[in-house]
Amino acid sequence: MNKSPNLTWIGTGLLTAVAASLCCIAPILAIVAGTTSLVSQFSWLDSFRPYLILVTVLTLGFSWYQQLKPDQSMNCHCEPTKISFWQSKRFLSLVTVLAILFLTFPSYSNWLSQDGSQKLVATAKSDSGQVAYVNIKGMTCTGCEHHVKQEVTKLQGVSDVKVSYQKGNAVVKYDPKKTSLSQIHKAIASTGYQVVEPLKK
Repeated sequence: MNKSPNLTWIGTGLLTAVAASLCCIAPILAIVAGTTSLVSQFSWLDSFRPYLILVTVLTLGFSWYQQLKPDQSMNCHCEPTKISFWQSKRFLSLVTVLAILFLTFPSYSNWLSQDGSQKLVATAKSDSGQVAYVNIKGMTCTGCEHHVKQEVTKLQGVSDVKVSYQKGNAVVKYDPKKTSLSQIHKAIASTGYQVVEPLKK
């Protein structure tokens, strides 16, 4: 009797783990690929994240149960069935580790998206600078924050950028002689997130 876990269960566990963190993986991939299309398209998955995590745990848990349950064929003196790599404990362990890495991705995504350039630190603060408070819809993790910050810091005259996915906003200090509020909005919109009710102070 074959006690190996079904590849469908294993695949479902890995797929739901990826889907649970896709909203945070997409901005990192966009930064690496240099494209911004479809980034915010995955933000809707954030509300389903707890359910996707539950499905991942249940499917991989069931796969481990199938793998570790006692083998009934030992009592019948049958010839043991040869198990392929795809149904082995080694493969299931590999998938489990990958699933854990994907599920915990939002907690370490900011490490992967940190930029070596320190443009903001080098820019001198000016009394003539203005501060823009911009509400942003669609950010779900620190990877999203970094994506927005990276695009806004490319603008000339920007001296400081603070982005918070939890508050859903960005605070940008800039020199109005070198850049404008509309350029800041365009830079944020280019990341795939939506600018809502921008306020200028």
